[in-house]
Amino acid sequence: MIVAMALGMTAAATLPARALVELNVNKGNVEPLPIAITDFQGGDALGAEISGIVSADLKRSGLFAPIDKSAFIENISNPDATPRFEDWKVINAQALVTGSVSKEADGRVRAQYRLWDTFAGQQMSGEQFFANDANTRRVAHIIADAIYERLTGEKGYFDTRVVFIDESGAKNARKKRLAIMDQDGANVRYLSDGKSIVLTPRFSPNRQEITYMSYESGQPKVYLLQIETGQRELVGDFPGMTFAPRFSPDGQKVIMSLLRDDGNSNIFAMDLRSRSTTRLTNSTAIDTSPSYSPDGSKVVFTSDRGGRAQIYVMGADGSGQTRISFGDGVNSTPVWSPRGDLIAFTKQTAGEFQIGVMRIDGSGERILSTGFQQEGPTWAPNGRVLMFFRDSAGGPKLVSVDLTGRNEQSIPTANFASDPAWSPLLE
Repeated sequence: MIVAMALGMTAAATLPARALVELNVNKGNVEPLPIAITDFQGGDALGAEISGIVSADLKRSGLFAPIDKSAFIENISNPDATPRFEDWKVINAQALVTGSVSKEADGRVRAQYRLWDTFAGQQMSGEQFFANDANTRRVAHIIADAIYERLTGEKGYFDTRVVFIDESGAKNARKKRLAIMDQDGANVRYLSDGKSIVLTPRFSPNRQEITYMSYESGQPKVYLLQIETGQRELVGDFPGMTFAPRFSPDGQKVIMSLLRDDGNSNIFAMDLRSRSTTRLTNSTAIDTSPSYSPDGSKVVFTSDRGGRAQIYVMGADGSGQTRISFGDGVNSTPVWSPRGDLIAFTKQTAGEFQIGVMRIDGSGERILSTGFQQEGPTWAPNGRVLMFFRDSAGGPKLVSVDLTGRNEQSIPTANFASDPAWSPLLE
């Protein structure tokens, strides 16, 4: 369990030096940056484990190409000493990471790293962290985030978690459990026992809390769950069916689709403090899958009021409902990017399922991934990567793809997995 002191860590940064190496992630086609990541000295196997996690994080981003250690010429024995830059330039390592791990007298782990620009011959950054044994994996993710940010100028996304639905058992009797893991598939923990069907988990934007649906009473009801304490509360006992609950950006509201006795599915927002409910749409169609813009001023949602499911945008108060998706196919599950510039969606057309993005006015549609059956995109907190689930080989599995569509990665899970939701960066 991670608490505020949480990390049980502190950080002290060296002064950044001016360096030449950088990655422009806004270019259309980014060539991965060759980077050498040495095993962190000390700590026995722990040093190699931490550097391995850092390397894996950076490689999965598609922006970095870690160099095979067998090509290294210099053997780093003192990570605080200036490297022999010529030895690293000859293997085309444009950036170099060195580090060390040690045990403090109080039992904490001390991990430090230095990031070097080999061609400029300068240190770019360096930090040290103190953590208990349970948090050493997080330290590696935090180091990877720091390197990512220093070289790209944008926040990383490695020190995050993903909540999802773990699925096991026969297809016609699938056991579905609420589960959480690190963004790379490690440290899986189950949050429900699988006795009842659970669906659509979603993170709060500002605390370690999720909203989800459960059928434990025979009807779908929306719950709030505190991840660390396990404390759970019912959001509301709504008549009829409830679908797709999601938090507002300030975490004070939950927006969802409710099916009333008249057979219409409309979008409602509930204030979590007062428990008052506001109806935002009033159509005879199916309105569902609402998602707030990052500033909370607008909502994107799916409606079939035009004959088939398409994507609409409205004000957070329900005003100005406007269709933004057109063309062939059915568009659904829209999710606003945390950067505010794009909307991710699922498209069904010509027997295929596609994951794509469009601008907030519906222009500039780009398909990032196509498959037999895939849906449910969720954004990394930096707005550069999407995760979704794809049904293949008998059940769903998790997949990530970046905004270029070229870097698709499978996320390892022990069982089938669906409906992922990415957390904000951890505190």
